[in-house]
Amino acid sequence: MKRLVTIVVFALVAVAGAWAQNYPTRPILMIVPYPPGGLSDAVARPVAEGMQGPLGQTIVIANVGGANGSIGSARAARAAPDGYTLLLGIWNTHVAVAKLLKLDYHVVKDFAPIAFMTDSPLLLTVHRSVPANSFKELVNWLRANPDKASSGSAGIGSPPHLLDELVRKQTNTRFQTVHYKGAGPIMQDLLGGQIQMAFLNPATASPHVRSGVIKALGVTSAQRMKILPDVPSMAEAGYQGGMEFSLWTAIFAPKGTPKAIVTKVNRAVVAALAEPKLRDLFAKQGVDIAPREKQTPGSLAAIQRAEIKKWWPIIEAAGIKPQ
Repeated sequence: MKRLVTIVVFALVAVAGAWAQNYPTRPILMIVPYPPGGLSDAVARPVAEGMQGPLGQTIVIANVGGANGSIGSARAARAAPDGYTLLLGIWNTHVAVAKLLKLDYHVVKDFAPIAFMTDSPLLLTVHRSVPANSFKELVNWLRANPDKASSGSAGIGSPPHLLDELVRKQTNTRFQTVHYKGAGPIMQDLLGGQIQMAFLNPATASPHVRSGVIKALGVTSAQRMKILPDVPSMAEAGYQGGMEFSLWTAIFAPKGTPKAIVTKVNRAVVAALAEPKLRDLFAKQGVDIAPREKQTPGSLAAIQRAEIKKWWPIIEAAGIKPQ
């Protein structure tokens, strides 16, 4: 009997191995857990296009927004671990939401890490009608107009929400944070003047900064950005206490996805990120591609663990309560 069980196990392993080797034989779904117009969508679409050649299959993007990315992430977590459902994960979905929302999945245990891809700081932007051309002038205006201004957030616990809380605490100002489904809807209302300010990724905001519709008063990186060299870092702008933040993107699959499939998808991602056309596109958007040695499943897993260890105490200290 024991020998029979062993034979069956080996047979199943052989079948699974052959199945993984033939992967993929049909189109692949990549879930982007935010609406179009934000960083996740801006990264996912060109990367997916670049992956199609190495994989030999079409990759279909599905924007599944809501609840700071947790609705789309839950759908990916519940999908079959066969390589035909991938998730474009970001800092929000794989660090913050676990601290702030009641989830029916685990942000670490229910996903197979595939590839760490990009980093991007955020820009503190204001509508051109706001009478401030620097962070210090913005603080003075907010103090003179308590509870009059609104700032856009991509959801409870999203980077803009967290950074709003830090600004309020550090500057002793009062303004409202309005939660949206993603950066795209935030940008629409900021352009229309329905909100006065927002922390936004450069891919979404920089074209409108250049056009003059909105103003960028600071960037959450240690150095200034090449694409917007006149915008100071938040430290240069006068924010005390440090505000260095990077909104990263990565590819995940449901837990239990065979290692051979993870390896094949990772190779496709790495090939896409190496394409000169994609690298030039991301550079123009202020999106930094991770070094090759960071693009591995193991590196992504380590980065996620380190980010959770770093940011969960900061979220607690900021006073953002679970929903």
